[in-house]
Amino acid sequence: MEPDGNPLYEKLSSDMFPHRPDPPELSCVSMRSDRSIDHPPKLSGYSDLGLRPDPPELSCVSMKSDRSIDHPPKLSGHSRKSRPEPSCVSMKSDRSMDHPPKLNGHTDLGLRPDPPELSCVSMKSDPSIDHPPKLSGDSDLGLRQNLPESSCVSKKSEQSVDALHNFSGHIWGQSDLGLSHDPAEPLKTFRSNLKKKFECLCEGTARQGNPTLLNEIYTELYITESESGEINNEHEVRQIETQSRRAATEDTPIKCSDIFRPLPGQDKAIRTVLTKGVAGIGKTVSVQKFILDWAEGKENQDIQLIFPLPFREINLMKDKTLSLLNVMHIFFPETNEMKPFNDEYKVLFIFDGLDECRLPLNFDSNETLQDVTKETSVDMLLMNLIVGNLLPSALIWITSRPAAADLVPSECIHRVTEVRGFNDPQKEEYFRKRISDQSLANRIISHLKPSRSLFIMCHILVFCSISATVLEKMMSEAESGEIPKTLTQMYTHFLIIQTNIKHEKGYEKNVKDEDMIPKLGNLAFKQLVKGNLIFYEEDLRECGIDETEASVYSGLCTQIFREELGLYHGKVFCFVHLSIQEHLAALYVLLSFLLDKKDVLNEKLSSKHAHEFTCHTISDLHQRAVDKALQSKNGHLDLFLRFLLGLSLESNQMLLKGLLTHIINISYKEEKTIEYIKTRIRMNRSPEKSINLFHCLKELGDQSLVSEVQKYLSSGGLSRARLSSTQWPAVVFVLLTSEQLDQFDLSKYISREQNQNHMTPDKLLLKLLPVIEASRSAEFYNCGVTDEGCAALSSALRSNSSQLRELNLSVNNAKDAGVKLISDALKDPHCKLEKLRLRDCGLTDEGCSALSSALRSNSSQLRELDLSVNEVGDSGVKLITDALKDPRCKLEILRLYKCGVTAEGFAALSSALRSNSSQLRELDLSVNTIEDAGVKLLSEALKDPHCKLEKLRLRYCGVTAEGCAALRSALRSKSSQLRELDLSGNNVGDAGVKLLSALKNNPRYKLETLEL
Repeated sequence: MEPDGNPLYEKLSSDMFPHRPDPPELSCVSMRSDRSIDHPPKLSGYSDLGLRPDPPELSCVSMKSDRSIDHPPKLSGHSRKSRPEPSCVSMKSDRSMDHPPKLNGHTDLGLRPDPPELSCVSMKSDPSIDHPPKLSGDSDLGLRQNLPESSCVSKKSEQSVDALHNFSGHIWGQSDLGLSHDPAEPLKTFRSNLKKKFECLCEGTARQGNPTLLNEIYTELYITESESGEINNEHEVRQIETQSRRAATEDTPIKCSDIFRPLPGQDKAIRTVLTKGVAGIGKTVSVQKFILDWAEGKENQDIQLIFPLPFREINLMKDKTLSLLNVMHIFFPETNEMKPFNDEYKVLFIFDGLDECRLPLNFDSNETLQDVTKETSVDMLLMNLIVGNLLPSALIWITSRPAAADLVPSECIHRVTEVRGFNDPQKEEYFRKRISDQSLANRIISHLKPSRSLFIMCHILVFCSISATVLEKMMSEAESGEIPKTLTQMYTHFLIIQTNIKHEKGYEKNVKDEDMIPKLGNLAFKQLVKGNLIFYEEDLRECGIDETEASVYSGLCTQIFREELGLYHGKVFCFVHLSIQEHLAALYVLLSFLLDKKDVLNEKLSSKHAHEFTCHTISDLHQRAVDKALQSKNGHLDLFLRFLLGLSLESNQMLLKGLLTHIINISYKEEKTIEYIKTRIRMNRSPEKSINLFHCLKELGDQSLVSEVQKYLSSGGLSRARLSSTQWPAVVFVLLTSEQLDQFDLSKYISREQNQNHMTPDKLLLKLLPVIEASRSAEFYNCGVTDEGCAALSSALRSNSSQLRELNLSVNNAKDAGVKLISDALKDPHCKLEKLRLRDCGLTDEGCSALSSALRSNSSQLRELDLSVNEVGDSGVKLITDALKDPRCKLEILRLYKCGVTAEGFAALSSALRSNSSQLRELDLSVNTIEDAGVKLLSEALKDPHCKLEKLRLRYCGVTAEGCAALRSALRSKSSQLRELDLSGNNVGDAGVKLLSALKNNPRYKLETLEL
């Protein structure tokens, strides 16, 4: 806690030590540490024995460090040494606040070293808090070891719970010392401290050193409401590619600051929000921005207290027994001077990184906790807080990667949101904010846009940062060389830039790249095969990496490899992002084959008979890697394969020669690998896996298949072309990686010349199913689709990646069997279909029964249904109207043109329109035998206050002046909402025209369009 912001400290200092020098201005303290509190007061009057050694000067501490604290002020009569001015501390650290004053002078035995000058501390650290105040007179026995000199090392320490060793449950605060102060002052201090923690963002290379103010670079991310918090184990690159296509849809975006506000038209209270998104997409930055806006008084001022509690820090307390109040006092010492959980405070808890949670979250437990002072296990505290047993009025925000999104039961979540990253305009905005030279920023954007594989990856914040780092350097006037156009080139240049920064720091004598990079690659590969993203000291030793080497290297290449210190779990290591781990893993596999003639891919991924499949050439290695990637169910080797193939090219090996001088040139002809990949494309039936193989061809510089298809597409000649089994997957790839997928039209690919493509419309539909899933609207008008094609469409609608909102199957042979299949899909929670057109599909009342059932489903999102020119009849209309009366039915537009409906069917419709559940706004009954009797029934419904109908079409329905009289009466009713009425093609005569035209001067007349 900052001494100057605490009224208790101010009173003590003014009464006892009026000449105390002012402390320096605190820096921007970050997000994931909790060492933001001061040293405990010393109450017994002993002097500081001076055993604390002088600290070395800190260098620029990286993205996961938190060693940014100063010496505590001494209030025992000694003068306090002047302190260096702290620098701007980054995003996930909180060691940036002063130690508490020493009040009575217990002896500090000095085994805690003086902290060095504050540096630029980074994004994910948590040696967060110091020991709690000691009230019993004991000295600090120095159980904490001396801290070594910090370099740019990313540290994730479990020292955030050092306080727990001595925590006795006694809370030091105003009541203990009998002091009084302004009750609003602790709140101001709390808000001020959060602002300092979160206002800076350390981004980019360590050499840049200077953290950036978040508000200067922040670009609003594309966040939308999601259907569920379901698990998704697909490789996150696949998910990114899906997101890139979804970003073009018209889903309502949610601003980060509005995460707890219902969307327009929603009437629900939101207590608990789960926000999911792939690694590096910006979940934590969104949390940081939310807190900063609140702390600056800009947004969500109805909330009085925000408690950010990252799971990485909570993990360190998993074996402890604490009360919620204890936890708050440990992480947020300012709460000692307030009652944070009384009724006057609206509180928000933010739990960032559910996927990193190591607590046994058992939501089936029967243990109920409602007392914030009752001690229990930390996992029980969390569960009762999330469920709402504990502090039911508190708001909860949880973030997670998709693979862990189901750890919290769906019934505990009131809203699921999804961070989709940047849409295309936001990508451009990011680069213009990140790069000060706007001319250079524009050149970078122009370079990225034509390369869809690169521009798609820019949906995630981490890749934007990597691209900005590489391209800013490569495209500056001082640099020369080929600008990266593939993922492999981009990541290889990034690796080179990071290691060059290390060389500039003069540490080459400690760790050599030629030794360390292969070792890190070995670690990356072995852990990738096991599916591990976090690893321990024994994993490093297995790969020949000494603990000291790892510490030094993680300090020098903070954008590549990080060390995290943990009190209970030992040291933990990780790569900055999964994609960097995959790049290094591919480099290791290639180097092992080139330098040691070892087929490590075979050793690790094949059976015990691996020796039977030895690779003799680089092409053999590639073929094995392709096969292994295709065998993976979730695509976890997809990106690894792209990197392996790309690194094999001579151009990329030349880049690495400057980094790894012992690398040797290989005589490699990529044609053999290219031909093998094309063969696998022909054989493969999984569109998702074929897509990755096309990315692989691009890494190898082969665009032949794609170019052929693009020529067909651009000339409009695809329907006339006889495409091979290899070219059809290329069509899917090209269409999926095109900039817009708003509408898919099957007729563009169907040849009107008999047997030209040797493929039925149903089979063609199946070939192009991934494109249909990714499109917002699918047009199949008069394409010859049967129930076989409807089965494929039903599967697409039920896919969790389906984006279909509109489907037109009009003038096809779907019949009742096909309609039943589509109706089954409407009941699926993944189905997002809102408009369905089934005009002239051979539908009868049997198909209407299936549709009626679907419309009454909780999951159905259907708003518009067209059943025109089908043999629906009165029986079919009755089935549909039964659904209209159901409160779950969301249908607003119903078209029954030429459906054989008579007065009996109109009576059913009239009854449905008077139901308070009906949402129908538009009804088309043209070319039916309605006559005046049916019009009278509808007119009675229009007078009912429950009727919401605004548009009514009754063309060619046999209506006369008698029917017009009934309509005139309805239109004069104050309840009628009708805005449009079409009576064209009826025999209303002059009398009917006069009856309706005379209404224009009536004050209750709302009609805007009248067709006679």
